[in-house]
Amino acid sequence: MCGIAGLINFNGQSVSPIILKRMTDAIAHRGPDSEGHWIRGNVGIGHRRLSIIDLSPAGHQPMQSADNRYILSYNGEIYNYRELRLELETLGYRFKSQTDSEVVLSALAHWGTSALLKFNGMFALALWDQNEKVLVLARDRYGIKPIYYAHQNNIFLFASEQKSIIATPDFKRKLNSPALLEYMTFQNLFTDQTLLQDVHLLPAGSYGRISLENNALQTFSYWDYSFTEPEKKLASDQEYGEELDRLFFQAVNRQLVGDVELGSYLSGGIDSGSITAIASKSFPNLKTFTCGFDLSSASGIELGFDERVKAEAMSSEFRTEHYEMVLKAGDMERCLPRLAWHLEEPRVGQSYPNYYAAQLASKFVKIVLSGSGGDELFAGYPWRYYTAAKSENFEEFIDHYYLYWQRLIDNRYLQKMFKPISKDLKGVWTRDIFRDVFARHDIELSRPEDYINHSLYFEAKTFLHGLFVVEDKLSMAHSLESRVPFMDNDLVDFAMSCPISLKLNNLENSLRIDENTSGNKKSIYFEKTNDGKQILRDMMVSYVPEDITKAPKKGFSSPDASWFRGESSDFVRDIIMSKKSQIYDYVDFDVTSGLIEEHLSGKENRRLFIWSLLNLDAWMSQTF
Repeated sequence: MCGIAGLINFNGQSVSPIILKRMTDAIAHRGPDSEGHWIRGNVGIGHRRLSIIDLSPAGHQPMQSADNRYILSYNGEIYNYRELRLELETLGYRFKSQTDSEVVLSALAHWGTSALLKFNGMFALALWDQNEKVLVLARDRYGIKPIYYAHQNNIFLFASEQKSIIATPDFKRKLNSPALLEYMTFQNLFTDQTLLQDVHLLPAGSYGRISLENNALQTFSYWDYSFTEPEKKLASDQEYGEELDRLFFQAVNRQLVGDVELGSYLSGGIDSGSITAIASKSFPNLKTFTCGFDLSSASGIELGFDERVKAEAMSSEFRTEHYEMVLKAGDMERCLPRLAWHLEEPRVGQSYPNYYAAQLASKFVKIVLSGSGGDELFAGYPWRYYTAAKSENFEEFIDHYYLYWQRLIDNRYLQKMFKPISKDLKGVWTRDIFRDVFARHDIELSRPEDYINHSLYFEAKTFLHGLFVVEDKLSMAHSLESRVPFMDNDLVDFAMSCPISLKLNNLENSLRIDENTSGNKKSIYFEKTNDGKQILRDMMVSYVPEDITKAPKKGFSSPDASWFRGESSDFVRDIIMSKKSQIYDYVDFDVTSGLIEEHLSGKENRRLFIWSLLNLDAWMSQTF
């Protein structure tokens, strides 16, 4: 895992080695093992290396092809690189290293961008063609690895993180108001926008081309999710289960490749538990890591947020070398400035537990396996789908689902809250942004199963992608490579065509839950059905104890609702209920502080809203 950066001066000036080094220095945490720079006239490409496969200097980047035509700066892991290497060797290619980087370079040289479909793994890359004078940027299918780009002052910049771009001396920093509205609606960004004006995130499953003759980046999608009911099903449900078992075992073992020590996150759930069960067979005394929470001041559903007991039980079952840490309210306050710097802009959920989990793992290993993706591929959040599944047509589906995904505050407050920058938001409609996510998922909508597949598509494209951006930033903050076995190409293809009846076997019950039911809908749902990713639960009985596979879904959440009202209430008041906060250059103080007060008084649970404001304040303080 590494960091990439570079620039093209379209004004014709030669690239300054000092500026290029400043860009790679900004992401030194992504690659502490070595750095490299390649400059030819007005083009510069940089790299920071975290050595994982072939630790020798033969893996140094930027890497040049044998004929000197192509220059590659690459971040990621291609798990089928050995098979691709054999194929390329039969075509006459010879290799100097044992790295996947050299295989990626040769594959792109031979097949062009068609090679992207051959890669099974995670990656972000930049390839410069010296003959054609064309730069290609590309991301993996699922967006596990990010790559940002910007075009300002006749200079094109790209990097693994935004901090490389804003490290250049002439880049003008300005907040992107429409993106701020988008984030405050969804607690995520669905478009390619970022909170910095002119900085874009290349979409997942896409590549971009920019040449010296045409200085505008053209983007192309080479892959997309397609969740559909199969036209022809396998012979039996048992056959589906056996195929899933084979593909899951294969996926985990594919991702055990590396020349450094590997470990695994281990929560109390089935996803990380099953991954650990398989990995521990290849790695005796596999190191595992869990973060728990001090619940002494928690209440309600937050009392179930600490899963250390279940994790310890599975560690004993799999004979892992287990490490854990306990987070308290003050830990969020302490890490927030550094967290915001690494995260660059807030995305989904409270991410500071992930920061500490990566910090813990990085003390012992260089690679860690994560269970991300299982819920989104196999319908692990059934309480999210039930309202949309009752829809009569696409527009009704959008109306229902859009209301659910207003995760922070709804449109009634947003309009008042953003009054200070209302002029910048004319013509920006977040419902249209939401609707546009489905533009390329063209399936017939005639059954509840179709609408649920539409929901799965949406969550993979947006929620899961947001999780990947967070996971990349916070693992690389500690020079740690995070791998996600669920996002193996063969396993994803299977999941997308798996019948909904095997994922949600209580579909009819899910349709009977009233949208206006008071209380915690997730708890009510599980009391009624205990449903969600059923085929995965059934298959994983062979890997983890049955009481784990049958347990209700629990996310990796901290008891912030209680902490914000208790130990951290003064911190909240001092930071985001102060008119000195930069957030009030963009949002109305009275509306915003009133919403915060509703949480502090116990009237409403606005923990996500408060966390987002705290994160925004820290990010703005460092950026502007």
